[in-house]
Amino acid sequence: MKKILSLLAVAAFMQTAVFAQTNWKVDKAHSRVTFTITHLAVSDVDGSFKDFDATIVADKADFSDAKVNFSANTASVNTDNEKRDGHLKSADFFDVEKYPTLTFVSTGIKTTGAGKYQLTGNLTLHGVTKPVVFDLWHRGTITNPVSKAGFKVTGTIKRSDFAFGSKFSSPVLSDEVTLTANGEFAKAN
Repeated sequence: MKKILSLLAVAAFMQTAVFAQTNWKVDKAHSRVTFTITHLAVSDVDGSFKDFDATIVADKADFSDAKVNFSANTASVNTDNEKRDGHLKSADFFDVEKYPTLTFVSTGIKTTGAGKYQLTGNLTLHGVTKPVVFDLWHRGTITNPVSKAGFKVTGTIKRSDFAFGSKFSSPVLSDEVTLTANGEFAKAN
């Protein structure tokens, strides 16, 4: 009888652990992925990706164990300037024919404050994969009428780490590129 109770307890625990995992999918209508780079050391140029996808998987309600996956279609880059966008899509920068997607896959998360985290992972851009660190802010979770969670991710990468735009020196385009993502996620299960 003890063995049966023990087996039932283990089965119940495993079932709870499986169902505790929650999947979240980005609500693209309420999300935006942007970047900023400095041009000629005197002005900032902003851009965004119009076609992207992201998911979060977490067991904990505070997302302190979140696993994040993100991808963007590089051909969807948009700076509100058709000529510049065409140049960004060329082999000088994104080379969209050869590298149609940029991706981020998280490898860890560390709590830095209430709702604040340090998100580590691998960013693949222009065919190069490098470890990166981003700041993640869990802005909150609501249920009305559906479950939604809000996040802001910020960080800076060096384009030289990814052999991105290597024809253009730092005085022309800053090596540092600031990335910002504001995301609203809907509970998928």
